[in-house]
Amino acid sequence: MTDIKTLAMQCRDASQAIATLSSASRNALLHAMADALLVDEATILAANARDISAAEAKGVGSAMLDRLRLDAQRLHGIASAVRDVAGLPDPVGQITRAYDRPNGIHVERVRVPLGVIAMIYEARPNVTADAAALCLKAGNAVILRGGSEAIHSNTAIAAALKRALREAGLPEAVLTLVEDLRRETILELIQLNDIVDLVIPRGGEGLIRFVAEHARVPVIKHYKGVCHQYVDAGADEDLALDLLLDGKASRPSACNSLETLLVHRDLAPTFLPRAVAALRGRGVEVRVDERGRTWVPDALPATEEDFAAEFLDLVIAVGVVDDLEAAIAHIRRHTSDHTEVIVTRDPAHAERFLNALRSAVVMVNASSRFSDGGELGLGAEIGISTTRLHSYGPMGLEALTIERFVVKGEGQVRHPDLLVAAQGKK
Repeated sequence: MTDIKTLAMQCRDASQAIATLSSASRNALLHAMADALLVDEATILAANARDISAAEAKGVGSAMLDRLRLDAQRLHGIASAVRDVAGLPDPVGQITRAYDRPNGIHVERVRVPLGVIAMIYEARPNVTADAAALCLKAGNAVILRGGSEAIHSNTAIAAALKRALREAGLPEAVLTLVEDLRRETILELIQLNDIVDLVIPRGGEGLIRFVAEHARVPVIKHYKGVCHQYVDAGADEDLALDLLLDGKASRPSACNSLETLLVHRDLAPTFLPRAVAALRGRGVEVRVDERGRTWVPDALPATEEDFAAEFLDLVIAVGVVDDLEAAIAHIRRHTSDHTEVIVTRDPAHAERFLNALRSAVVMVNASSRFSDGGELGLGAEIGISTTRLHSYGPMGLEALTIERFVVKGEGQVRHPDLLVAAQGKK
């Protein structure tokens, strides 16, 4: 097995092949990759079935099984997401600002690829295709290191994508799948700061903290998604209930699913019983604070730990608050800077909520499940950043480029007096 440093160097050396490719050629490559995924559908689903069987034998929980599982519909969705990325505007070469200086030099800020991006992820085989599509579209090479639980799925998906690279006459190393699953390999990879330009970990909090604490390469962090929905006084209860059910029950294993519901005290007598009954009807375990159990006495008690938890399952913590400011204070205390929702009819309250919280995504009267790159128009996202670096929130193509300065002149020098002095000595 080739060592990780050699693989990374091969990826870096191949990166110029994708960086210098025309936008049309990169788009054609992505369409070919989407086709390859569908051609290999039977192989990919059979590989996924092996991963699911092994995970079930190990007693893996339902949330992780849901992330891991592929079927024909999900695979077609992955291929469609790759095509969607191909259809997005190409950020590479985009001039974001241009101006002239008094001395006549022309200055431009131009988007260019980051270079080599390492993706370290768990349980989600769709990330293999999503990350490859986004990185390649933005002119980057990518190193993919998935988890052991999805190794067969990831290998089958990567094989299809690599076939498209070969058929396009491009080096396979542009897309490098790491098959060595030892943690020591991750440790070595994230310290290759002279080869790798950015690390994006996606998975459990333990994995992300390990990467962040040991990396010498810049890291985009997203520890967890403790997403809140606050139902304000006078809110439309039907609307709030719809947003709650979509946010919690549509796909509880997603990081943008709701983990905490906060209800204004004036609405609690009518809304809480409805909400708890509706959640239970969708199989959700509801844990309610002491105050809220006044109206739902048969609910399980919620602890302080519950309000800081990312359940990623059919479980939700519920609390009653005195007012908007109390809701904001609660969210500030427990937030993971992911996504917060307010349900309100009061524009001033909505504005206060938006301005008071610093989370990557804040919403008014919309489901937390829209906190997603595809839903926000970015195409398939490569991750959600809760780190205040060059990107914050769902990360699409632009987040995989950087801006550099391009300066055009006609012989201007900064110190003409030195030039004159030099000429005078001739």
